[in-house]
Amino acid sequence: MIKGVVCGVRVEEVADPLMREIRHLDKLVDELAKGKTLEKILR
Repeated sequence: MIKGVVCGVRVEEVADPLMREIRHLDKLVDELAKGKTLEKILR
């Protein structure tokens, strides 16, 4: 489960499934760009 805030929007609170997936991908890219590993991001 990916949790957190992307562009000021909390990922868990996005109602539209497509937008939630887009926010998950945004969060994933942001965390990878910071140098985190996939294991730490996806827990």
